[in-house]
Amino acid sequence: MERRKALKNMGMAFGYTVAAPTLMNLVQSCSSKKVLDWTPEFLTKDQGTAIHTLVDMILPKTDTPSATEMNVHVFIDSFAKEVLPEENQDFMKMTMEKFFGKVLTETQKETLAEVDEEGFTPVLSTYLKKRTKDVEKEHGEAMEAYFVAIEEQGSAVLDDEIACFAFANSLRDMTVWSYKNTEYIGEEVLAYLPIPGQYVACDDVETLTQNRAWSL
Repeated sequence: MERRKALKNMGMAFGYTVAAPTLMNLVQSCSSKKVLDWTPEFLTKDQGTAIHTLVDMILPKTDTPSATEMNVHVFIDSFAKEVLPEENQDFMKMTMEKFFGKVLTETQKETLAEVDEEGFTPVLSTYLKKRTKDVEKEHGEAMEAYFVAIEEQGSAVLDDEIACFAFANSLRDMTVWSYKNTEYIGEEVLAYLPIPGQYVACDDVETLTQNRAWSL
């Protein structure tokens, strides 16, 4: 499926709909940085390299730019450092480490720097598979219990499989959200109308937008 068609089916999750102007500014500032100049601030160097690979697996280059061409990996690192509360930073680190631990076990590699796209594919595919409603409910309750325990007791343990699902889906959602909010994608790929034009009282939305989702 062409990216332009697929984008309209991609939604937002994990509360990114509450983006403030400061968060939007962060997206735009990250999209203007050159990839070669990027040094992770929240992630380790190996984690940054792995995220660089993963976001391009989620949104590879097609008829539109890849995720890394829009510096999505830079945004994710900056978002984690500058926006996430400490408890959410800890949760991200924990789930990410379990996910990458699974990758290293499956690939029998010593470091993430040794893992290529082929090595990430089976693990990423596994944890991005659609879950049943019962499984989603079970995972949601487990994560809620985890945060309650953190708040009340200062520590908690989350099942490895649930942690891997949480990280993979959070990464996908954040990748899509930040990609859709870059200036180029918003103006050149999605339906963009900064100044209202002709009033059309009744017509098919897909016809009016040329089958594209509205820019956020």
